[in-house]
Amino acid sequence: MGKLGVSERFACRVLGQHRSTQRKMPMGRANEAALTADIVELATRYGRYGYWRITALLHAAGWAVNVKRVERIWRQEGLKVPYKQPKKGRLWLNDGSCLRLRPEHPNHVWSYDFVEDRTHNGRKFRMLNVIDEFTRECLAIRIDRKLNSTAVIDVLSDLFVLRGVPSHVRSDNGPEFIAKVVRDWIAAVGSRTAFIEPGSPWENGYCESFNSKLRDELLNGEIFYILAEAKIVIESWRHHYNTERPHSSLGYRPPAPEVILPLQPAPSDQAERPTMN
Repeated sequence: MGKLGVSERFACRVLGQHRSTQRKMPMGRANEAALTADIVELATRYGRYGYWRITALLHAAGWAVNVKRVERIWRQEGLKVPYKQPKKGRLWLNDGSCLRLRPEHPNHVWSYDFVEDRTHNGRKFRMLNVIDEFTRECLAIRIDRKLNSTAVIDVLSDLFVLRGVPSHVRSDNGPEFIAKVVRDWIAAVGSRTAFIEPGSPWENGYCESFNSKLRDELLNGEIFYILAEAKIVIESWRHHYNTERPHSSLGYRPPAPEVILPLQPAPSDQAERPTMN
């Protein structure tokens, strides 16, 4: 207005704006800086989480904030999740066990699989992951330099004592899993085996999904100097996965929280900043 030498009234009339828009300065929200700091902190701590999962963590910490506000701050701060691998095939596209057998309740179907990694000196170690397909809880991760069918029986027997015998146990069709001693032992304790079709890893999709999260969120970003260190760090991540990590297929709630989390309607966007631990 000063540059063109026109009045405020005339300029607003030409632009179709109310005159108050030239006088009221935007104030923002009192807790905007605190919320931004917490979002950046969570995004830094959990580098593979997007703003939806960060929103769920903020709700768990006591923030009453909707996902649109988190997304705005997320983009404003230039946060992003690095490129991820392409999605795997859908569970229901093959005439395999996932189509015939879907988990219906806890302890209905367990699945297990192997994951490999290396310590800093280049030596390989293996992880045996056991998942409850219905709850998505990781029941155990056994870590050792070598794992075979005896290790499978050892892990499953401990879990059967603690949690009871599941109706079915789903696994790969590799030699460690289809060993006769494993099949006979599972049948002897009252469960049933469910092997996936050869070349169809998506039929064991729950375990494959967990394995990819384990590698993406932990293994790809850690250097393990000794096997004992790997066992401690991976077990700590398993505890976080079960009790704190928001799971998208569970409505962004953890599979096995340490406390009961009541279902609540979407909170309003007016609460003050809580204390972050």
